[in-house]
Amino acid sequence: MSTIAQLVTGVDFVALPTHDVEKAAEFYGETLGLRRSVYMPERHFAEFETGNLTLSVIDAEGMGLEHHVQHHEVALHVEDVHAARSLLEERGVQFRGQTLDTGVCHMAFFNDPDGNGLMLHNRYAPRSTEA
Repeated sequence: MSTIAQLVTGVDFVALPTHDVEKAAEFYGETLGLRRSVYMPERHFAEFETGNLTLSVIDAEGMGLEHHVQHHEVALHVEDVHAARSLLEERGVQFRGQTLDTGVCHMAFFNDPDGNGLMLHNRYAPRSTEA
């Protein structure tokens, strides 16, 4: 039996649609405090770094694609969900429901200005994975 090398080794970026690249850039850069690595509104996108995943905010219609809001949340890692939530609430972010404690992590759900789902997330229990 031969061994096949793993084909996929990571996820480079997730695209989040917007109707307004400038407004989205302000939200991701200033409100969330993410480092902006690319800003090309004339090409209908901006990119923000989370540490292990790039969030690519795109004007899909400007690129000739359909605009579909991403309803499944992108989990943004933070060290303290409660503190991060409080800071974002001070910056005008409205959260959906209470912060959840699942027994292994804390999660707080919110949306960007275009309605894309995001969450603050912190896993506090050890992670077990399959070999």
